[in-house]
Amino acid sequence: MSAELSLWLTVMGMGLVTYLTRLVPILALGRLRLPRTLYRAMRYIPVAVLAAIILPELLGQDGLLALTPTNSRLWAGLAAGLVAWRRRQVLLTVAMGMAVLWGLEALW
Repeated sequence: MSAELSLWLTVMGMGLVTYLTRLVPILALGRLRLPRTLYRAMRYIPVAVLAAIILPELLGQDGLLALTPTNSRLWAGLAAGLVAWRRRQVLLTVAMGMAVLWGLEALW
């Protein structure tokens, strides 16, 4: 088998596995009636995942906890969080966070 064919078969196999691992739970849960409290709890999954991705970047520097006044990422995250809470506009939130980050990085 050629290297090119092997590569294509690997990519196609990975795509099939990815597709099936997403399809099976959808098909299984589509037939079940889930409790109302579980549906309400599932609303918080995206927020929890986003927090798990973002908070380590905001609170750490070089793999260490950095709760210092010179942690520009923390200040930018707080500013972006405030804008997101008050205005609920994604583009404005990202712009504010980046502006604060770049401004503080330029100062420090």
